[in-house]
Amino acid sequence: MSGTPPRLEADLEAGLRRLRLSEIRRLAPELLLTAKTQRWAPEVLLRTFIEAEIAARDASNARNRLKAACFPTRKTLEEFDLASSSIKQASFDYLASLEWIGAKENCLFVGPAGTGKSHVLIALGHAAIEAGRRVRYFTAAELVETLYRAMADNSVGKMIETLLRFDLVIVDEVGFAPLDEVGTQLLFRFVAASYERRSLGVASHFGFDQWGHFLPEQTTAASLLDRLIHHSTIVVTAGESYRMREARKKGGGAKNS
Repeated sequence: MSGTPPRLEADLEAGLRRLRLSEIRRLAPELLLTAKTQRWAPEVLLRTFIEAEIAARDASNARNRLKAACFPTRKTLEEFDLASSSIKQASFDYLASLEWIGAKENCLFVGPAGTGKSHVLIALGHAAIEAGRRVRYFTAAELVETLYRAMADNSVGKMIETLLRFDLVIVDEVGFAPLDEVGTQLLFRFVAASYERRSLGVASHFGFDQWGHFLPEQTTAASLLDRLIHHSTIVVTAGESYRMREARKKGGGAKNS
């Protein structure tokens, strides 16, 4: 019968607390007892402590990155029904590799509602976080509103630089609501600042030839698109809405009234 692990001596616990080695401090009583009873070599005990601390910090950092991302929901690449989508396998595999983030490229999704754009973007964001990347999610309206608020104290440039500390910034629902001239200029400033510095993931219901409908400045819209499209993977989605298809399946047995 194994004994009850003794408490760490006060000076050891204080030292581990000061060094912020919380996982080692938590595990030390039990591991020291195990090492003694099983006659572990010193390096085995040391390696066990180090690996446990690293694993705990990695998990904590991932939780913090996930919280900072502000995703509206959790989506994964594994649960996406690629076979029922119009997204080509080669494009999906390349985006899932996350190589484009390291290369500071963009990914752009264009297509009707319910064809997987937001799902894949959010899932790519989650995958990037698991790979150690920093991600921030916005709808286009939220991003522009954030930049509008920064205008109040003349800190738009500072806010943009803060956002570009993220490895990937996702801008969803572009064109869902039209922008005024100021909003268009703010969005352009952000896209221009990110060009060849950070990766953007963008989704829109509208084809690029229709962006002039919600961006009032044609010249600004063209310049914005030029920077987005250069160094990018463009995915055009099509087909029936997943949500409509699911709704029809659920209501398949109901009679029309």
